Amino acid sequence: MAPSALDNHPDGPEPRRKAPPPLYDPDFTANVIAATGPAAHPRLAKIMPSLLRHLHDFAREVHLTADEWMAAIDMINEAGRMSDDRRNETQLLCDILGLESLVDEITSKQTTLHSEKDSTTSSAILGPFHRLDAPILSRDTSIVSSSLLETSPAYRDSLTHLTGRVLDANGKPLTGAILDVWHAAPNGMYEQQDAEQPDMHLRGRFVTDSDGSYSLYCLRPPPYPIPDEGPAGKLLKLLDRHPYRPAHIHFIVSKEGYRTLTTQLFDAEDSYLGNDSVFAVKRDLVASFNEAVDNERGARWRVNFDVVLCDA
Repeated sequence: MAPSALDNHPDGPEPRRKAPPPLYDPDFTANVIAATGPAAHPRLAKIMPSLLRHLHDFAREVHLTADEWMAAIDMINEAGRMSDDRRNETQLLCDILGLESLVDEITSKQTTLHSEKDSTTSSAILGPFHRLDAPILSRDTSIVSSSLLETSPAYRDSLTHLTGRVLDANGKPLTGAILDVWHAAPNGMYEQQDAEQPDMHLRGRFVTDSDGSYSLYCLRPPPYPIPDEGPAGKLLKLLDRHPYRPAHIHFIVSKEGYRTLTTQLFDAEDSYLGNDSVFAVKRDLVASFNEAVDNERGARWRVNFDVVLCDA
């Protein structure tokens, strides 16, 4: 090899510097991965090596301390203690970290990869306040308590006529599709958070007619802060982040032969559309609430939301 300019330096060539020894055991992660046995669950055997590598690399990268690790364990344990069939605090933690919205995007992309994905309605996260077995209601029924409508100006001023159709990707109306609908009250609370609301308030399931249409009465919900008395709220404060979600209505739309869609309808005038604390807003899910004219039920607002389902 030809001598370099450094070799001709008056002081002679610089001595080669030895690489410093690794700060942490370079074989540790590989040994943990190798501990998985041959009869492991196939999916776990596939994904755990990646999870372990990322998890261990994170700990090494930030030089995670024992106190910090224990604080994270305590946070997860506290979330578990707070969770029940009416509230899922661990899911709420995933929401504010963007994980549920990311998994929703991944799932949506994978399930519509070889279908008419551009024409179907976008999905959005389920959120932590869904309840199973909401009442099945007939067309034009209100999910709003009549007594609260009579006594509360906030309820009367937000009564909304919600209509739309459920279609396939070719525009064919889908008869008998089921829409599971729920949203928060004017005080920003779901019924399981609020002792003043009756059980299953602002929840209902509706079935589309022969033309694929549905019609119901609900409220124009407000933006609201996610519950901040638990681990999720505490983490937001530590990160100097606001807890607000833009106003939205939840939907689960299902029909035999089609992929079930979990999604949300967002109010076009909401100031938090570009800064959702759980990162769930998508452009095609934003709709305008317009003033209702001469509505027979006294609704002040009307909004239309068509849903396009993807073939199973």
